[in-house]
Amino acid sequence: MQLELLNEQGQATAKVDAPDTVFARDYNEALVHQVVVAFQANARQGTRAQLDRAQVKHSTKKPWRQKGTGRARAGMTSSPLWRGGGRIFPNSPDENFTQKVNKKMYRAGMAAILSQLAREGRLAVVDSISIEAPKTKLLASKLKAMGLDSVLLIADQVDDNLLLASRNLANVLVIEPRYADPLSLVFYKKVLVTKGAMEQLKEMLA
Repeated sequence: MQLELLNEQGQATAKVDAPDTVFARDYNEALVHQVVVAFQANARQGTRAQLDRAQVKHSTKKPWRQKGTGRARAGMTSSPLWRGGGRIFPNSPDENFTQKVNKKMYRAGMAAILSQLAREGRLAVVDSISIEAPKTKLLASKLKAMGLDSVLLIADQVDDNLLLASRNLANVLVIEPRYADPLSLVFYKKVLVTKGAMEQLKEMLA
């Protein structure tokens, strides 16, 4: 598999050989869907809480007598059938949303995403990514010159200048290969990978 090598103006100047095991895999839609959903589920926090019938504020007084009214029997207003009553199966703060994905499946899913991005022309290679000072304006102007507005930058080494400059750009994310995740790969319009990061991805996913 060959990927485009971009210069600082965003123009393809050459082709770079990329390992087929990572960048030329068949696209498995079911596997990619499972990996992305599992990643989102594992990021969820069990912060929501609901009250059961013992926890809601209510009176223990019987609303009306048992027989003779023509209405259904009722013991107390905390019944789940009543408005303002407790939930039968309430959500608790210790709820666990995690989904298990085997390492082999995760690596195959990541490789399938990268391969599909390469086929769609959304993945390109650069020699390196660096700026002289931690200024957002410098990085924004460099990306604008390359014609990029939504981009995921995967660099083999992320220095402080690059990290600080990218924090305030809404559609730009700069990460190292070990922090690459399936959701970010799918979300951004363009993915730029340095040559060093490409070798690291090969070691991680091949």
